[in-house]
Amino acid sequence: MNYIYETNRIYVNDENGKLIVDATFPFIKEGVVVVDHTYVDPSLRGQGVASNLMQEVYQYIKNQGFRAVATCPYAVVWFKRHPECKDIIADDVQDTLHPECKI
Repeated sequence: MNYIYETNRIYVNDENGKLIVDATFPFIKEGVVVVDHTYVDPSLRGQGVASNLMQEVYQYIKNQGFRAVATCPYAVVWFKRHPECKDIIADDVQDTLHPECKI
């Protein structure tokens, strides 16, 4: 998959330019981003594409030296399933979010 990296966004377009994979993670405070949206086209679901996308998001955030929180339901579950990736979670901020965002 050919990921396109922009500030606070990673996505993929198909050969026709249609958006098929997308994740956004804007800053919520200095040095902390919020993974607030993930999308995988229905034709790609169930193939591990969303998990691969989150791995890309995780690595990008880590490489930039940022901390993260998650409000996207998929991202919250992904971090729960990948405790080895929780090293970038800003617990002090994550703990202030709604209970459904608890990682």
